[in-house]
Amino acid sequence: MMLVGQHMVHHVHTVSPTTNYREARELMKTWRIRRLPVVEHGRLVGIISEKDLLLTAPSPATTLSVYEIYTLLDKLEVKQFMKHPVITVGPDCPLQDAAQIMLTNKIGCLPVMRAGDLAGIITETDIMRVLVNLLGGGEPGLNFTVRIKDEPGTLASVASAVAQAGGNIVSITSSPHSGEVNIKEQGANIDKLRQ
Repeated sequence: MMLVGQHMVHHVHTVSPTTNYREARELMKTWRIRRLPVVEHGRLVGIISEKDLLLTAPSPATTLSVYEIYTLLDKLEVKQFMKHPVITVGPDCPLQDAAQIMLTNKIGCLPVMRAGDLAGIITETDIMRVLVNLLGGGEPGLNFTVRIKDEPGTLASVASAVAQAGGNIVSITSSPHSGEVNIKEQGANIDKLRQ
């Protein structure tokens, strides 16, 4: 089973609730990240995202001067626009459950908590990286889809056909109830495979 703890980012950049807007924005740029957990006295109290910064920023149509905008942003603290409470998971959470939580709640990351402490963060990018790897992305080979019956031994016969054609299965995925199996293989004689 794939667990969040195996794929999360362990070194998490954080800010405090009193970090100002401009500093938080600069930290995101410097660290090339889109989300920052907000930690106070070692406790996770909120989270901010690049989107939160954009929504909080003054409109480009403002009549304020640049000096006035910078003055306002220097006074604006993260605690004034952070999201809280924060949805979190533990490192032993199955990766597919974390992905479902993110989809259901329309969020791009989940802080990972271990015994009340921030242990890491899992993002949509981390999950996409796993998906690409599982599907054999970046590897040479042939992708194909077959429709099979939902009965014992059917998948084994497909794998056997790939092997008999001289191929090696790099990736195999299926969608429940669709009857379709997606396979990525390397080395098979395509003419033999079509038979």
